[in-house]
Amino acid sequence: MHDLISALLRGFPIGCVYGLVAVGVVLTYKTSGVFNLAFGAQAFVSAAVYFVLHVRDGWPIAPAFAVAVLVVAPVVGFVLDLALFRHLRSAPPIARHVVSIGLLVGIPAIVVLALHFGTSPAYGPRGIVPGGLVVYRFGEYAVSRDELTTIVVTFLAVGLLSALLRLTAAGLRMRAVVESPRMTELAGVNANRVGSLSWMLSGLFAGLAGVLLAPLFPQVSADNFFLLIVAAIAAAAFASLSSLPLALVGGLLLGLIGQLLATWLPTGSLLAQGLRPSFPFVALFVLLVFWPGLRRRRESTDPLAAVDPPPPQLAADVRSRELTLLTRALTVVAAGVGLWWVLAVANAFWLLLVTQAVILSIVFLSVTVITGMAGQISLAQAVFAAIGAFTTAQLANRFDVPLLVTVLAGAAIAAIVGALLALPAVRLGGIHLTLATLAFALFFENVLVKVDWIGGSAVPPRVARPVLGPIDFAGDRSFFFLSVAVLVVVGSLVMLVRAGTTGRFLRALGGSEVAAAAVGINPARARVTAFALSAAIAGLGGGLLAMQQGQANYQADFSVGAGLFWIVIVVTLGARTVEGAVQGGAALKLFPQALKAVGLSLTWQPVLFGLGALTFARHPEGIVEHGKRTSLAAVQRLLDRRTRT
Repeated sequence: MHDLISALLRGFPIGCVYGLVAVGVVLTYKTSGVFNLAFGAQAFVSAAVYFVLHVRDGWPIAPAFAVAVLVVAPVVGFVLDLALFRHLRSAPPIARHVVSIGLLVGIPAIVVLALHFGTSPAYGPRGIVPGGLVVYRFGEYAVSRDELTTIVVTFLAVGLLSALLRLTAAGLRMRAVVESPRMTELAGVNANRVGSLSWMLSGLFAGLAGVLLAPLFPQVSADNFFLLIVAAIAAAAFASLSSLPLALVGGLLLGLIGQLLATWLPTGSLLAQGLRPSFPFVALFVLLVFWPGLRRRRESTDPLAAVDPPPPQLAADVRSRELTLLTRALTVVAAGVGLWWVLAVANAFWLLLVTQAVILSIVFLSVTVITGMAGQISLAQAVFAAIGAFTTAQLANRFDVPLLVTVLAGAAIAAIVGALLALPAVRLGGIHLTLATLAFALFFENVLVKVDWIGGSAVPPRVARPVLGPIDFAGDRSFFFLSVAVLVVVGSLVMLVRAGTTGRFLRALGGSEVAAAAVGINPARARVTAFALSAAIAGLGGGLLAMQQGQANYQADFSVGAGLFWIVIVVTLGARTVEGAVQGGAALKLFPQALKAVGLSLTWQPVLFGLGALTFARHPEGIVEHGKRTSLAAVQRLLDRRTRT
C-alpha cells in the first residue's frame, strides 16, 4: 500500500502536465478545427524563454514567468493564427496536418538559433515558486512545493477555461466558429477575431505546460516536449477530442499508470525498459483504433467546407508535345552530366553523399505513394525503412542469406507490417491515421529496436555489400550504379502505378473518401494497398542504405525525428511526382553542404524546410512543381506570341 500511494503521489503532478497539454490540444481542436501537432513546439518556446530569462539572465521568477507564459505564449498562438491557420479553416485536412508538422520541425530550430541554445548549460530552470524543492510531509509521504504548485495551477487553469467556454458569450462564439466560420460570419460574428482568441488561449496553455514541465528534465530540449505532446494526445483521444474535463482525467490516468508501471515492473527487464516509456504510445494507438467516440467525429462540420478546387494538374500533363520532348532531352543531358561528374570529378566524400541521396530518393518514393497519391500522411516511413535495414542485416548475419535476397525480403516484410498496421486503423483516416502511425513509430523506437533479433541490441548490426555473379558491389562506384538502377526501376514502377487503375483509385481516395466509396472504390482495400506498397518501397531503400553505410544504425538513419523531417522535405518539394522524391533525396544530403559553404549553421535546414512545408496549403503539388508550372506558362506564352507574329 505504501508503494501504491507513493507512486500515485509521484504520478499526479506528471499527469497534471499531461492533462494541461491535452486540454490545450482539445481546446485548439474544438475552437479552430485544427489538430495542432506543433503544440509541443509551442510549449518548448515558453520553456526556452523562461530558461533564458530566469537561469541565464538571472531574472526573478515572477517576471520571467510573466514574459514566458503571459506574453510570449499567447503572442506565438496569435501569430500562428494570423499568419497561417485562419487561412486554412476551409482547406483540406491534409493541408492543416502538413502545416502543423512543418511547424513541429521548424519552430524548435528557430528557437535554438534565436536563443543560442547550443551554448546553454546542461541543466534546466527551477520551478515557478521560490523554494520549489522544499518538501511537505504528510505522515510517511512527501510532496514538494513544485508538485503542489503544478497541481493547483492545472486545476485552476482548466476550471477557468471551462467556465469561459460554458458561461460566456466569447466561449459560445469560439464553439460556433469551429462548426462553420463562414456561417458564423453571416451571423455578424468576426470569425478571425474569435479564432485569434482561441489560439491565444491555446498558446497560454502550451506556455503553462512548458514552464511547469521544464524543471523535470536535466536540460531544455525540443525532443522532450515532442514526447510530451504525443503522451498528451493519448489523453486527448481519451476525451474523444471534445471534452476538456475528460482530457484532464486522461492526462492524470497516464501519469498515474506510468508511475505504477515504474514501481511494480521488475527493473532491468525488457518489459520495464520498453513498456514503461512507451505506455503513452501504446495507449494512444489502442484509443485511436478502439475508442468509439473518435470514429464518430468528423474532421470538419462546416457545411460550406471542402468546396476548394482540386489540386492543379502537373506540368507534365499539360505541356505541349514539343516542350515534353525538350524537357526529356534536357533531363537526359543533365543526367549524363551528373554521371560524368560522379565518375570523373567527384572524390570519395561526394560519391558517398550522392549515393546516399539516390538511396533516400528511393525511400522518399514511399511518401509519393502514401501522401502524393493516396492523400494520407504516414509518420512511420522511417520505421518501414528500418525494418528493411534490420531484416537485411539479421538474415545475412544469422542465416547467411544472399544479400540481394535479404533486401527483397526486407521489402516484403516491411510491406506485411505496413498492411498489418493499416488493417486495424483502416476505419480512421485523416489525423487519426496519422497519429496511429506516429504511435506505432514511437513504440518501435522505444521497444522493438532494443530487441536483439530485431535491432541488434546496443550495437548496430553490420551489413556487407552484395555480389551478383561476377559483379562485386563492394566498391563505392559500383554500389552507386546499383543504387541508380534500383531508383530507375522503383521510379518507373511508381509512375506505372500512378497512371494505372490503382493510382486512380488512390487519388480518388485522397480527394474524397465518401466520393470514392460512392463510385465503387473500397476505401479500406485502397488504404491497405497504399500502405503495403509504400512500406515495401521504404523497406527496399532502408536495406540499400544499410548496405551503403555498412551497418543498420537506427538512431543515425531511421529515428522518428528523421522520419518527420523526411515528410517535411518531400511535401515541400513535391509529394505528387517522382521528381519530387528525387529532389528531396538530393536536398537532404546536399543542402547541408550548401549551408556550410555560405557559413550558416546546419540548424537552418529544419528551419527552411519546416517553413517551406507551410506552402503546402497553397501549393499542394510542391514548390518545385509549382515553379515548373509557372515556367511552363511563361514559355507557352512566349511560344504563342512568336506564333502570332
